[in-house]
Amino acid sequence: MARDRKHLKVLIRNRDIQKRVRQVAREISRDFRGERVHLVGVLKGACIFLSDLIRHINLDVSLDFMSVASYGKGSKTSGEVKLIKDLDTTIEGLNVIVVEDILDTGITLTYLYNVLQQRKPKVLKIAALLDKPERRIKDIHPDYVGFQIPNEFVVGYGLDYAERYRNLKDVCILMQADAP
Repeated sequence: MARDRKHLKVLIRNRDIQKRVRQVAREISRDFRGERVHLVGVLKGACIFLSDLIRHINLDVSLDFMSVASYGKGSKTSGEVKLIKDLDTTIEGLNVIVVEDILDTGITLTYLYNVLQQRKPKVLKIAALLDKPERRIKDIHPDYVGFQIPNEFVVGYGLDYAERYRNLKDVCILMQADAP
């Protein structure tokens, strides 16, 4: 991995990520004061953001996971979303927040939002660590955003390229020939 560092440029430092995660958790705690929230983490990328976020939410919180695929092992979306892992429990009547690592084209989150909306949650919101509006194809917007970023291919803090780089503490731009 050390030799790969020359292909990485830090975009957002971990200390800034942690500060913003605490702020997003405060916003959620304020918006749902006195109520329970159910977080739905989108695997695998959102797991680190979700882990940090849940520890700072001052509410009764439950948790579940979903997994979808639209990128495969490359850096470009296939445009087709496939449900890999569904929820373990019902969300009917719950305040649900989908927790995602990045909102890019919007294809994956639009698919998930539609699937979850059919399950009759009381409220359905989206929290995204990163928002890349420049690449948006679908008309979907997060309710809680960590950072708005430029149109660069990013890795680290849970985000990957071919299952690599998730363990980086910072969000980094991957400067590589096949990165979009």
